[in-house]
Amino acid sequence: MVIAIWLELFRQIFLNIFRLEFILFFSFAVGIVALLYRKMDGAKKQLYDLKAKKTGGFWPEVLKATILGFIGGLIGSLLMVLAGVSLNSIGISYLWLLAIALFLVNPRYLCFSYAGGILSISYLLFGFPQIEVPQLMGLVAILHLVESLLILWSGHLGALPVYAYQAQGNVVGGFNLQRFWPIPLVIMMVVPYTATEMMPTGLISMPDWWPLIRSPLAAHPNSIYAMLPVVAALGYGDLAVTDTPTGKSRWSAVRLAAYSVLLLFLAIMASYKPWVAWLAALFGPLGHELLILVGQQRELRGDPLYQWVPRGIMILDVYPGSVAAKMGLKSGDIVLAVNDYEVNNREELYHAGSINHYYLAVDYLREGNSHRTGGKIVPGEGLGIAWVPEPGDRAQVSFRGSGVIMRWIKRLTRRLKA
Repeated sequence: MVIAIWLELFRQIFLNIFRLEFILFFSFAVGIVALLYRKMDGAKKQLYDLKAKKTGGFWPEVLKATILGFIGGLIGSLLMVLAGVSLNSIGISYLWLLAIALFLVNPRYLCFSYAGGILSISYLLFGFPQIEVPQLMGLVAILHLVESLLILWSGHLGALPVYAYQAQGNVVGGFNLQRFWPIPLVIMMVVPYTATEMMPTGLISMPDWWPLIRSPLAAHPNSIYAMLPVVAALGYGDLAVTDTPTGKSRWSAVRLAAYSVLLLFLAIMASYKPWVAWLAALFGPLGHELLILVGQQRELRGDPLYQWVPRGIMILDVYPGSVAAKMGLKSGDIVLAVNDYEVNNREELYHAGSINHYYLAVDYLREGNSHRTGGKIVPGEGLGIAWVPEPGDRAQVSFRGSGVIMRWIKRLTRRLKA
């Protein structure tokens, strides 16, 4: 009986997602994501000194993101239905407006955990706006749980090598992790009907324990839950300095999943015990902020993986399919000599490479072991290597960014001081 119910729910979710008008909206979201990946791919080509015709382009990344986003959306939809999250009383318009306002303060605040927490606390203190805290925080929890899965599966893909400041003021190599996923979601809505209306057809009889998150709206005898497909997009941004992109994305995904499960538990309990709503409202933004701060401190004060070495030049990253990749070179390798000339900085490297315009012989260290490789040079094309920063190089990114509003305030403060 239970299996039949969930099979029918899964079928209904599929039918809603594959409605023609919804596919059109989803395609629009895919197009926006494609523009973001196109911009990232352009930055990579400049960084690695590669020509467009020599790279695979950004469409494979868009395809991966779309497929994974679709799978994540199905999982998220099942969780939304299981929890009984409804859009009726979560203040969706207030949620978006507040999230955008927070983004202007700092881009990393463009997250429903902050906006949802602030709205929930406002309601608990002042009764405005009229929202159901358990429903709102349940939505936030499930979206972050889906995000944690997507980060685990693909958060490391397409990592962009960058130079970053650490706490001691050192400039080290690292990776800017950025991924975007278009998400198809099916969320519930409580729909009232009058006693004179005909009972809707195709209703699914749910077990007594459902929904997990109770709603006062659904307690009315003349109300039912209906499925509503919506298009969403999830994004992930992080900086890996003390770990590889794969290791950092896994570290982030596990902790984000734990945060999401705990927040979902608090949201469920809050629908039974009103005082727990305070815990859910506070834990949503504060727990998320703690995750961010712990991750930043780990990268700021830990031992960097990619930094200047006194002998040779360390490779920060190698572009897939490039000359260096075909030679077997990888991130973390230390190049000692090129064409039998010892190299200890980029100037010596370029000089050694110019001796033979058609072939490179490279001696390098990998995990303490010496190796030698070689490969043909493509005229007019770079090797496809990003190197770790040398002494005197400037950082490109910072752990502490600021939004439009904060930049305006800083400029105004400087002018007033002048």
